[in-house]
Amino acid sequence: MLKSMTAYGKSECQTGDRIFSAEIKSINNRYKDIIIRLPKNFQAVERELKSIISSRIRRGRIEVSIQSENIGGEASYNLELNIPLVRSYIKILNQMEEEFGVEKKVQAETFLRMSDVILFRPVELNSEELMPTLEKLMNMSLDSLEIMKLKEGEAVEADFRNRLGLLEEYVNDVEKRAPDLIEEHRNRLQISIKKMLGDVSIDENRLAQEVAFFAERSDITEEVVRIRSHLKQFYEYLSLDDALGRRLEFLIQELNREVNTLGTKASEPSITNIVVEMKAELEKMREQVQNVE
Repeated sequence: MLKSMTAYGKSECQTGDRIFSAEIKSINNRYKDIIIRLPKNFQAVERELKSIISSRIRRGRIEVSIQSENIGGEASYNLELNIPLVRSYIKILNQMEEEFGVEKKVQAETFLRMSDVILFRPVELNSEELMPTLEKLMNMSLDSLEIMKLKEGEAVEADFRNRLGLLEEYVNDVEKRAPDLIEEHRNRLQISIKKMLGDVSIDENRLAQEVAFFAERSDITEEVVRIRSHLKQFYEYLSLDDALGRRLEFLIQELNREVNTLGTKASEPSITNIVVEMKAELEKMREQVQNVE
């Protein structure tokens, strides 16, 4: 079953007086890249959270944001007076009074307006106590993300199956037209020779050699067999419960290579037109597969 790399999930849970919320977004990427934005006092559990995400997602860029809100009235931060800084300010004020006779009238409000006099320190949380809640929160978010990845993956799979059906029809059409190529080439040769030689008799042996050479050069049996094999393998991959993006991408490259060779060998206009349509379908599939996990 296909999974899209583009999805969104969120969750929320409460423990005591604290509410935790998480948002997770995934976008396509060739590799696995996990970015987590946490409150400062949650930094100790970042590695464990990344490990949870990594165990459930194979590929893509994952961005996670976790927030915490205290609803019990207890402050989430400790306020501290920056005593060394206040002493430095007072020292400067005393020096100004002594040196320049500036009258010193300082109140507490004056210091509160000064930068960095009050330090905001987050309340330290016990990571061992915090981790079970965050693990639950993370798994809930990943579950939400998974639902959307599967839903988007179903749409991509349906599109793939539709285009695979079209490719099968095109291959069948090419195979039906292939036997006529030799006879058409023989007729064209005869017409060309008559135009050049007029009433001079045609060397049938030489003509047969030219036709045989053309038949060997334009034989597309091998390409048709390989294309059918790749299409069958593509269908088989769609039924697997695994990360399939890179394998499908490789198959599309192989299909494109065989179609190009087929177009080179069978240069007759009606087949060339079919090859153009096949390449157009493969290009659409190539764009789609970039978003498959």
